[in-house]
Amino acid sequence: MKLSRYLHALTFCVVGMGLPLSALAQPAETSACPQPALSRLTRHQVASGETIASIAQQYNLIPATLLGFNPAIRNGSAPVGSELVIPPYNGVRVEVPTGSTWREVAKSYGVRADVLFEINGCQESPSVVFVPGVNWSPPETAQATVANALSRYPLPATAAISRNYGWQLDASSQVVFNSGVDLEAAAGTQVLTVGAGIVAFAGEQEGYGKMIVINHSQGLQTRYAQLGEIAVQVGQQVQLGDRIATVGAGSGSTSAVLHFEVRSNSNLGWVAQDPGNYIPALKKSDRGAR
Repeated sequence: MKLSRYLHALTFCVVGMGLPLSALAQPAETSACPQPALSRLTRHQVASGETIASIAQQYNLIPATLLGFNPAIRNGSAPVGSELVIPPYNGVRVEVPTGSTWREVAKSYGVRADVLFEINGCQESPSVVFVPGVNWSPPETAQATVANALSRYPLPATAAISRNYGWQLDASSQVVFNSGVDLEAAAGTQVLTVGAGIVAFAGEQEGYGKMIVINHSQGLQTRYAQLGEIAVQVGQQVQLGDRIATVGAGSGSTSAVLHFEVRSNSNLGWVAQDPGNYIPALKKSDRGAR
């Protein structure tokens, strides 16, 4: 057996036993390992007409991988001209706890230790590694504290959630981002404000149908879409629980729903937030979605 192969095999034995990587010192010139995945990142400048999904497809990645490496697009949109970091494979970037072994890191993510070791260039004690084949997902966050700026349900009664907030599969098995929640409701059901504010938009909007946008205190905004009758005007002051519209009838194969969003103001514009962080009855749950 050649020396490099012997040392490479010995490396995997050390990793498999869960020993610290410093237990094996292999000269760089004898290593047969590839360049670390995190040193092979490329850049992509977003062009007009591109979406997160189409960019991911160009690089044989899934959208979740791009979201993990690019926090600025986690609101579901990639602004034209912005630059995205593109990893060579699907996976996530992970900070390694001090003193952890390759086997411990691999076990926590359900991957093989030897694969993880090699794809990261056979480094002895890296502080950050690339874990292949793991889908990025947002961390669980505590319910937002907003001093009751948004405090009631947007319908007279709690309704089933037909589509949750966030990334999910649509009817054609495509990965799509839903920037709010879709609530099942009969056409004509009253739509109510979830907090006091000022109407910023009331009319037709592409992709939303008839929509109302209300700006609230504390840099928050709510959006109510797929409406029927609109009962408010731009500039109008509304109070908590005011009737502002009715649920629309839907169209074609689309059933009647209220599409509801919560957004927060930032240097990226109005960024979509999980409505369930503000109104607990809208919190994502396996039982609340179909």
